Amino acid sequence: MDLSHPVEVVKGVGEQTLKKLNKLGIYTVEDLLYHFPRSYEDRSKIIKISQIEYNKTNTILAKINTLPQNIKRGKKIITKVNLRDDSGSIFAVWFGQPYLKKQFKLNDTYIFTGKVTYKYGQIQIESPDYEKIVDDKDIFTKRIIPIYPSTYKLSQKVIRQIIYNALVETQNQLIEFLPLWIRKKYKLADYNYAIHNIHFPESEDSFLISRKRLVFEELFLLQTGLMSIKNKIGKNKKAIKFKEIKELDDFIKSLPFELTNAQKRVFNEIKQDMINDKIMNRLVQGDVGSGKTIIAALALFLAVKNGYQGVMMAPTEVLATQHYKGLTPLLEKFNIKTGLLTGSLTKKQKENILNQIKNGDIDIVFGTHALIQEKVSFKSLGLVITDEQHRFGVRQRNMLSEKGNNPDVLVMTATPIPRTLALILYGDLDISIIDELPPGRKNIDTYAVNSSYRHRIYQFIKKELINGRQAYVICPMVEEAEEENLKSVISYTEELQKEFKGYKVSYLHGKMKPKEKQKIMNDFSEGKIQILVSTTVIEVGVNVPNATIMLIENAERFGLAQLHQLRGRVGRGEFKSYCILITDSKNKVTIERMKIMKKTNNGFKISETDLKIRGPGEFFGTRQHGLPDLKIANLYKDIPILKKAQEASEIILSIDPNLDKEEHKFLKEKINKFFEEKIKNISL
Repeated sequence: MDLSHPVEVVKGVGEQTLKKLNKLGIYTVEDLLYHFPRSYEDRSKIIKISQIEYNKTNTILAKINTLPQNIKRGKKIITKVNLRDDSGSIFAVWFGQPYLKKQFKLNDTYIFTGKVTYKYGQIQIESPDYEKIVDDKDIFTKRIIPIYPSTYKLSQKVIRQIIYNALVETQNQLIEFLPLWIRKKYKLADYNYAIHNIHFPESEDSFLISRKRLVFEELFLLQTGLMSIKNKIGKNKKAIKFKEIKELDDFIKSLPFELTNAQKRVFNEIKQDMINDKIMNRLVQGDVGSGKTIIAALALFLAVKNGYQGVMMAPTEVLATQHYKGLTPLLEKFNIKTGLLTGSLTKKQKENILNQIKNGDIDIVFGTHALIQEKVSFKSLGLVITDEQHRFGVRQRNMLSEKGNNPDVLVMTATPIPRTLALILYGDLDISIIDELPPGRKNIDTYAVNSSYRHRIYQFIKKELINGRQAYVICPMVEEAEEENLKSVISYTEELQKEFKGYKVSYLHGKMKPKEKQKIMNDFSEGKIQILVSTTVIEVGVNVPNATIMLIENAERFGLAQLHQLRGRVGRGEFKSYCILITDSKNKVTIERMKIMKKTNNGFKISETDLKIRGPGEFFGTRQHGLPDLKIANLYKDIPILKKAQEASEIILSIDPNLDKEEHKFLKEKINKFFEEKIKNISL
């Protein structure tokens, strides 16, 4: 059986099961075998009913002692059956599964696994998994059992059986693609062994050995693919070799502030890339307020003064406009012409700016996704900058780059990512980190409180408004949801307008037209609006130095990295600033996240905690689009394996840069398959 065969060739996959598997993203035999368990139950430890532990998962071997009953309790139907072994009896109960009544026959023997409780004067095992014992040869009894991610319509029993069938049908037929020297050097299990034992481990040791192999494999494929892309970008392409410009020093001296040492170091790394003959592909990471935008301006200045055009793409019109308005006055002094291209321009305005870009009348153009449209054509594009890279994919970055003749590429993000993780997310880029905030940037006092403090918070905001300051209020929703008590932007604005009479309270959200959004932001920047109620549309880059309060409703609904970004909208001026997080959640994870927000303003520490608490799956909401999903590796726990995988990638690509050797044939195929459809136009 070939791994690329459709999953319906596996025994047990009928039409209905196929639909359910497709909902889980399973279409091929390979997808099925790589649908790894999320946890395991050790059913090898079967105990007597008399030995059960309350409020824990127990596995018992018992006979059906009475015929099952369906009992109606309100609208619910409870299926109940008495079980017995030679030490005692217990009730098994299931909720909302009346069909189970016909499932069990008197004196048949089953293995039951489930949580045991004492309720209504009875001992009961709740919603247990069960397997019928047939001559004690059942494959899913008395062993470590996999528990899979599933939909509620696809039972564990069915998915377990299908995967077992696939393993039987592919037994020892999976083609090993990791070279023997890698398996020996890093003590990795054989491919067939690892796949079988990750699903049905014989022991804890066999599980750990298999997991190590599969985690290494996944990270090695990802690293080798990304490093190959990095090596290929610019290979056999003539890069622009920019010259150093004396006027750059004058530009730096003209700035209204002095660069930090970190900014100087990072710009020097960028400058070295630009003046050598290799195409620059560099990521600049910096915490909120670390001064990435001015670094971008310096790189753009160098490109323009070398006779080339520059472009800077931002994810929102608000941010693109802010960059344009903030940098234009600084650049104009040195006869650099700038332009702004966004989706909300009129047809005539668009045509005008497109002509200016094409003719070279505009040196630097700021804009949104509108920049990657076919109509946009540059006279001589030399530098491409994408801001807030996690909002753009690799493909979009490439589309923008293709508008020039091998331009240098600079990527910026204010989402601090632990360095080792950044090497995975941005493995095709060199990395620079601005790890210092400008002097005068004050720490923001952060408080986490429940909604009983609301009156006190409003009084505090009023004091700040009396002193001439402004406030942001962030809500997770645009309109009111009936079932959930979430503050919505529109209804909450009306509430605040009554509370803060005499002050201008307005709202902003992503569904508004770009012109409306821009007008609101302009009015807020100019102090015409005192309180701005918004969704996370203002999360990225917005700069209003007079705003000193960031109030976040339903703070439990946001990730740590997002809360940190939102907090970074205040504390941008000379005034003391505050962030107030409101949550009524008693959830342990929420409480832990609120503690870290109160404890530190350091984005890198926060992102590490975010990764630790939420795990890589959710954290990757912020990663660049276009990378293969990680099925088994945990980028917080598996850093030691990641380092070994990176080492192996470097070794193999130094020996065989294009993986052309016969012994790397299957590895090359695997990497291309791993990246297929994810990063178009780039293959090994």
